[in-house]
Amino acid sequence: MTSDIAAILAIDGIATGAVYALVAIGTVLIFTVTRVIFIPFGDIAAFTALTLAALDAKRFPGTGALVVILACLATLIEIVSLLRNGERRQLPRALFFYLALPLAVVGLASLTMRADPPLAIRLVLALMLITPISPLLDRIVFRPIADGTVLLLLTVSVALHFALVGLGLLFFGPEGVRTEPLTSLSTELAGVLISGQTMLIVIAALVFSGLLYLFFDFTLVGKSLRATAVNRTGSRLMGIRPARAGTIAYLLGSLMAGVSGILIAPVNTIFYDSGFLLGLKAFVGAIVGGMTSYPGAAIGAVGVGILESFASFESSALKDVIVFSLLIPILIWRSLASLHSEEEIEE
Repeated sequence: MTSDIAAILAIDGIATGAVYALVAIGTVLIFTVTRVIFIPFGDIAAFTALTLAALDAKRFPGTGALVVILACLATLIEIVSLLRNGERRQLPRALFFYLALPLAVVGLASLTMRADPPLAIRLVLALMLITPISPLLDRIVFRPIADGTVLLLLTVSVALHFALVGLGLLFFGPEGVRTEPLTSLSTELAGVLISGQTMLIVIAALVFSGLLYLFFDFTLVGKSLRATAVNRTGSRLMGIRPARAGTIAYLLGSLMAGVSGILIAPVNTIFYDSGFLLGLKAFVGAIVGGMTSYPGAAIGAVGVGILESFASFESSALKDVIVFSLLIPILIWRSLASLHSEEEIEE
């Protein structure tokens, strides 16, 4: 391996790691607020890439039908819950947020597609269609068991991933897609050519990391989310609604998954089930940060990307084995370095 090859592999690894960083940060965000290790995060990113590819081909994506089905299910569950608790006054609000808004997004996207919109509008449409999915899944799947143990939430999250893979095959089909690069610009650094797409990926990871830092440290909503993560019962006593905090976390996480899917689609062929490996590799990076630190998750994810790049050069068949083997020493190190306490289960 020459120094030139090593430099190319390093840049490629940083670009891939930046995508993993976005997914890892989103995974940590959802976990710290809701205690859910959101395994389907990678599936949401893959669905975004498939959605954008369908829009580029002037076809209305299956994401629209998926959002409509999820919106109807979430609305039905919310109505039943409100009627059981005697909160009939909340019905109009539930109908607006869980049914009217998602259907309005789908309708707006359908109308806009008839005008053959430019790339920038298609990107916005893809993000608009994908953003409601995570909050709707939260209302359907996770909120009824929000006070369960982390192990229960993880088990349900894994089951949800397999359900989404089946839905992805149903709504998007088995064909792989690769979208056009968002920019054709390129630059040369130390004799190595860097594409504009790579620069966009790295910049997006840095921008989202900075925005999340500012959001959690300097805004009232961010501090409320952090309080919910520390103590759900205490946050309720302070007037913070954990359910609303979870919805905000899922909205932000869904947006980050959407950006990840848009950025990775031009450099990788995406299938309906491609999200699993993407999410799992990002999860390895998140583990480095202890599932609590955004900078730690980002650094770990970039490290995973660099390791994967060099491992693929040495042995393409074993690159995934090498990456996932990192979990063993990292988990052992985390187990030895962390203070252990019995999990508190809220009544």
